[in-house]
Amino acid sequence: MQLNVRVSHSGFMSATVTPELATKKGRLESLDALRGFDMFWITGAEFLGEALKHYNNSFFGGLFYTQLSHANWIGFHFEDLIFPLFVFIAGVSICFSVSSLVAKEGEFAAIKHILKRTVVMYVIGLLYYGGIEHVRFLGVLQRIALCYMVASICFIYLKPKALLVLTVGILVSYWLMMKYIPIPVIGAGNYEEGKNLANWIDKQYLPGRLWNKDHDPEGLLSTFPAISSCLLGVLAGLFLRSDKSASSKVKTLILSGIALVIIGYLFGLEFPVIKKIWSSSFVLVAGGYSLILLGVFYLVIDVLHIKSWAAPFTWIGTNALTIYLIYNLVNIPALCGRLVGGVIAHSLDNISMGLGDIVLACVNALLCIAIVRFLYKKNIFIRI
Repeated sequence: MQLNVRVSHSGFMSATVTPELATKKGRLESLDALRGFDMFWITGAEFLGEALKHYNNSFFGGLFYTQLSHANWIGFHFEDLIFPLFVFIAGVSICFSVSSLVAKEGEFAAIKHILKRTVVMYVIGLLYYGGIEHVRFLGVLQRIALCYMVASICFIYLKPKALLVLTVGILVSYWLMMKYIPIPVIGAGNYEEGKNLANWIDKQYLPGRLWNKDHDPEGLLSTFPAISSCLLGVLAGLFLRSDKSASSKVKTLILSGIALVIIGYLFGLEFPVIKKIWSSSFVLVAGGYSLILLGVFYLVIDVLHIKSWAAPFTWIGTNALTIYLIYNLVNIPALCGRLVGGVIAHSLDNISMGLGDIVLACVNALLCIAIVRFLYKKNIFIRI
């Protein structure tokens, strides 16, 4: 973490961070914006759909709520894209950050940095999900850390074709294991919740607190296909760094994304699209949508240079981990309730039922944006 700490005359500590600036020449600005767009739906708009669902029982409100809720088991909603998109973006970033690190300091120093960053992020994940008392060994941050570590090391030592073979190999191997390895009493090839191989392995071998009591959506076996999501990002990043023309890059990213979505849903007829076990078909569908979004953001921001609309996303994207932790540790929704909840929300509901919740959700999003804008303008970027 690039962090300079100084003590003011009052005795309080203040920190300034000096990473690569978002405006630095040659930086892929669309990647910061896409990362911010992804994080926005976690910190700024996650419960807006809940508010819209109850606002006059509108059709569009209900549809919006559905898309901002995870599929119960089989299926794919917009909300199911948020996590794999972040893992994918981490893979794209590896191509730029790790290659620069290797060029400056060599492979050994790069590996040390990767391992250090992995450990720090993993420990933050442990603390974030309850610490020692309610330890959860695998969670969102821990999965990102593990995917980052494996994908980074593979990026250093494997050529692009080998990376592609590894990605496909993991997905095929995971499908074969889930389909053909039997578990006691139930047998093989069952993809129901609690009755599949991934859930059974969590129940038998994953210690600590499990998110779903006896199994975990970020479990042991499902971490392997999640690594493939990160490797897809690495492959996309390698293509963006190639000598291809900008128009060729945009066309290939979007068309490849469409193809992966189609292949993923077709594969889903055999191995269903299930986020909670990160099924191979889910990786393809989520990876396809991620490629499409990357292509669109790259076209609009880095090729056409239409950037002003994406400023809030860039503010979020350059401090993604910071706002993620602040949002949950500070409980910003509760703070918004103190600002525009209670009597104010009730008065708005009298005007139109559900309007109070919508205003709460909007203030929540604006407050998150205000925090990251302040950090961005002060040139404070806290990174591991």
